[in-house]
Amino acid sequence: MPINEVVKKFDLNPIELNNLMVEALGPDGDARLDQLYEHSVSDLKPDKIVKGRVLNIIGDDVIVDVGYKSEGVIPIDQWKNRDEVDIGDEVDVLLEAVEDESGLIMLSKRKADRQKGWERVIQQHAKGDKVKGKCVRKIKGGLLVDIGVPVFLPASQIDIRRVPDIAEFLGKEIECKIIKIDEARMNIVVSRRKLLEEEREQKKKELLDKLFEGADVEGVVKNLADFGAFIDLGGIDGLCHITDMSWGRVNHPSEVLKINDKVRVKVLKIDPKTERISLGIKQLTESPWNNIQAKYPVGAKFTGSVVNIVSYGAFVKLEEGVEGLVHVSEMSWTKRINHPSDVVQIGDKVEVVILDVNPQKQEISLGMKQIEVNPWSLVEDKYPPGKEVGGVVRNLTNYGAFVELEEGIDGLLHVSDLSWTKKVVHPSELLKKGDEVKAVVLAVDQEKKRIALGMKQLEEDPWDRLIPNKYSVGEIVRGHVTKVTNFGVFVELEDGLEGLLHISELAEHKVDTPQSVVEPGDLCHVKVIKVDTDERKIGLSLRRAIEEGHPGPQKTDRKPPPEPVIPTEE
Repeated sequence: MPINEVVKKFDLNPIELNNLMVEALGPDGDARLDQLYEHSVSDLKPDKIVKGRVLNIIGDDVIVDVGYKSEGVIPIDQWKNRDEVDIGDEVDVLLEAVEDESGLIMLSKRKADRQKGWERVIQQHAKGDKVKGKCVRKIKGGLLVDIGVPVFLPASQIDIRRVPDIAEFLGKEIECKIIKIDEARMNIVVSRRKLLEEEREQKKKELLDKLFEGADVEGVVKNLADFGAFIDLGGIDGLCHITDMSWGRVNHPSEVLKINDKVRVKVLKIDPKTERISLGIKQLTESPWNNIQAKYPVGAKFTGSVVNIVSYGAFVKLEEGVEGLVHVSEMSWTKRINHPSDVVQIGDKVEVVILDVNPQKQEISLGMKQIEVNPWSLVEDKYPPGKEVGGVVRNLTNYGAFVELEEGIDGLLHVSDLSWTKKVVHPSELLKKGDEVKAVVLAVDQEKKRIALGMKQLEEDPWDRLIPNKYSVGEIVRGHVTKVTNFGVFVELEDGLEGLLHISELAEHKVDTPQSVVEPGDLCHVKVIKVDTDERKIGLSLRRAIEEGHPGPQKTDRKPPPEPVIPTEE
């Protein structure tokens, strides 16, 4: 029987065993005892687990005999609890190294425990198996989980979503799935995420089988985005768009929901192919747009609050979930509004009139100016045709000038109504912005909100009597050439009054170009040959005046009037 079996069977300590052996072997017992020792330890090799017995505990060291010539020393912290170890205890240890006769042998209980645990795990589990363990330590890249032996749980495999602080799992027991076993390195990698994904996939399948459009279900808010909230229904996420959270205005989902909130939702749509689920919260309650036309009849007045302002108008909340638009054109009868913010601000209480209701599009058109009397309904009485009025030139255009008669009420002075006699190309020849002018009301179009004004009508039309009497046919008059064209020459007879000297009336002989006879600024004696009061034109003849003995064109220092400069419209 080997020595270690004798020690075990008879519960002997080494000294007792030595004395017993020497006595049994006789005079040369020492030599023969050495041989027995060599034989008994011949099967002790490094990296093998052997059984030992605790001989003594000295401070933090535990002396262990494994039946070799010398004992091994194991730190007591290799036991989980100091109370677990006592003299005489049998213990499995790993023989790390066998020293020479004078040295100690190197033993490790921790490595023996790990190797036994490893062998037990390998025997009981394979890749893909579920295991339970406690998260014992945080290391680089993840956690160590004790499933009998420490195994590695990468941080990316802890949960389906990224975990902000993996330390929160320390001390917790979790269930994982083995995804890798490296026997050579005694290394196991596990994944909690994969297990969760598989469980989620199974739950998703079960949930999709029983979900239907219109179902009322409960979920947990998992994530918020600008456009909506993702809600976990217990295996699959659905999206509740921001427009389906409330009948009222929602600027951001966080105004309605918080992460981890439990919330009841209605299933609006299910796409089996993409597994997308649309959810709604507001659909659990009745739409405020039901019977909207009865609640808000056209023409009725209401008070609401401004909730949003855009370039084209302001949105006014009439009740939760019901808003109407006041277009910028419906804010004032008379004010020229560049932007709605010139009139209202967010939060303002305003009185409005219902102009139109569209239940299908869920749109209500509102008006603010309709609260007051339309001043244009009074214009016909206030500004009858023929009345003399005064105002300020507000703007100039190619076709005339706009004159402000009162705030928001403009009249148009057409370019043709500025002078009886002068040919006005652009109103800037006579007027400029800011001028105070007098005019006569010519016409009022209440429907188109237009008032026609005239300046020349302040005076008698000279073409009625004055001009025909002063410039009768056959009379010789004098004037200065103002403009030369290819068909004739314009001669100014007096300020604002011109006559036309046709090319055929320049000379007795045929003239190719008027410039060969006269130039702008020349003084000419001409004969009146035509006065057309309807067309407001005077026909002149240089040829006939010369035939009657009057001098021809005379050069003067007078410069022709400059061409009018037409300003760019603002």
